This record gives sequence, C-alpha cells and structure tokens, in this order.
Amino acid sequence: MTIERVIGHIEGVPVGTVFHRRKDVQDAQLHQTNQRGISWLLDEDGSRVSDAIVLNGGYVDDEDEWDRIQYTGASPGKDKDPSGRLLRDQSWSYTDNAALRLSFERGYPVRVIRGYEGDRRYSPSDSYRYDGLYEITDVRTAISKYPAPDGSPISICQFDLRRLRDQDQVQTTLERHVMDVLDELGDEPRFEEKFPQARSVRVRRLIRDTAAAQRIKQLYSGECQLCGLRLLGPDSRPYSEGAHIRPLGKPHNGPDVEPNILCLCPNCHVRLDTGAVALDDGGNVIPRAPLSGVSLLPRLTVREGHYVHPAYLGYHRQYWEQQGRRRS
Repeated sequence: MTIERVIGHIEGVPVGTVFHRRKDVQDAQLHQTNQRGISWLLDEDGSRVSDAIVLNGGYVDDEDEWDRIQYTGASPGKDKDPSGRLLRDQSWSYTDNAALRLSFERGYPVRVIRGYEGDRRYSPSDSYRYDGLYEITDVRTAISKYPAPDGSPISICQFDLRRLRDQDQVQTTLERHVMDVLDELGDEPRFEEKFPQARSVRVRRLIRDTAAAQRIKQLYSGECQLCGLRLLGPDSRPYSEGAHIRPLGKPHNGPDVEPNILCLCPNCHVRLDTGAVALDDGGNVIPRAPLSGVSLLPRLTVREGHYVHPAYLGYHRQYWEQQGRRRS
C-alpha cells in the first residue's frame, strides 16, 4: 500500500511513533527528505506549502518548550560553515522558508518530528519520533544570537509554533469523541489529596496506552524502577504502569515523552502521584511519608536508552514541597 503525503496526520502513523533513521521518517511519508529540516509539498493550486519540520538541534536560535516552539528557517549549504553556523542572512525567498510561511498564511498545521540531537527534555535518546501537529502562530525576521564571522549581525527567518490540543492529536473517531466529552467535563481532580491529574488523562489511559509509555515498560520488562518488583499475571506477562513524573494535563502540562516517564508497579505509581516518594536530580530515592510493603531501592534504576531529565524530577519535588508548606 502506498502512503500519500498530505497536510496533517498520515494515516496509519500514530503520534508517538519512533523511527530509527531519518530515511524511515521519509519512507513513512512524514517528511519530504532525509536531510533537510523543512518539508514541503504542492498545494492544490501548485504552490509549495510546508507539511512538516524536524527538530534536531539544527540552529542555536531554536527554542523547544514542547507545546511551544521557536523555529529557525533554512539556508542553503553554501550559507553555512561545516559546523552548521550561519555565514550570512537567511532569505524568505528560499524555497523551504517560503513554503513554511505560506503554510502560516493558509492556516495549515505542520507535523513535528523530534530527533535525538534536540532538547534532551523532549528528545528520544537515539532515534526520531513523530510528535503530532503544530500550528504556526507567527513569522518574523529576527537577529541571530551569533553574528557572522566578520562580526556583522545575521538576519534569520523565525517561526513560532504551538501544539494543537490533545483532541487533534488522536486519529480515531472514538478517541476524539471521548476526549471531547472529557474536555466538556473539565479537568479538576476528583480527590484533593492526590497528585492532580486531568480526568482526560486517566480515561485516555483506559482507551490507549501511549507509545512512549509502552516503550519504557518494554525496556524494563515490567520491572519497577523504584522498588524492583516485577508483577506477572496468570498469562506470565508482566504488568507495570507508565508513570509521568510531571503529570499530563492541566495544571501541570507535562509532556508525554520518555524523559518524563518511569516504569512503575501500581503501588509505586501511587506513591509517586501522592508525593509519598520523590527523587533528587541524581536519581536518589527520597521517602517523604511512612511506607509499608515492598522496600524502595536507594536509587532509581535507569537502563541504557532511558534518560530521565532532572527538570521533571525538580518539578515533582517542588510541587510536593509547596503542598507540604500549605498544609503545615
């Protein structure tokens, strides 16, 4: 079956799909080439419009905050030195920049693919990952942080992007319907004493386990990173849960990416979510409430291929420290 490149999601390629090489991204029709950052195709009127970008540490002026991105346009190879540093101004007439700007003018979303050389808070460790649809909210000419070799300022083509809401990141009618209903109900947590998690996140876990969580659970074969317990069901299959350190949904808005996910047993998942246990930036386990049952490990188990970012651990600690001060 031939997959067609289109604006928006590619049928059969769910958000969160991981690809080991750029060529695999291209073969899935997510991106036009296996080299350039900006992908484009021909619109119905024959104009070039962008359908996708790759974030992979390309330019120093790029800024990635998961749901918001500041993206630098493209330059031909002759305008860059071997390290990728710009030698002269970028141009809006360059095909890739013009295509991305036209997508902004026509209100088209673009697919975002993150590579392993991007911001470590959100990037896969050794691959590329399709992270869904983003809208382009603004375009402008800006001055790069780094000047040209002769010291003169360099003008760059700059784009602001914002991730579309979760309802627009799922690709089945059932998921969209369920999430629309949940959005109408609101995101207030049911129990004040639990780590607040959006109601939509809890139900979403019932209808689909995210690709990122599945990868982390498979990496650890179901073994809990906090206590070492490995639960087996009657079918001898391990049972574990993908726990987000910085929770998804309002008010936390944590990203659904591997550096923000732990493989935990159900008990340790609750311990994390209620603040009964925390972790320092080095992965040392910090019990914050009396514990019973299985003993915790002194240090978080982390296997090769899984990077746990300290920014999420710090967010978790600070949140529960604030909750403790409010109740004291």
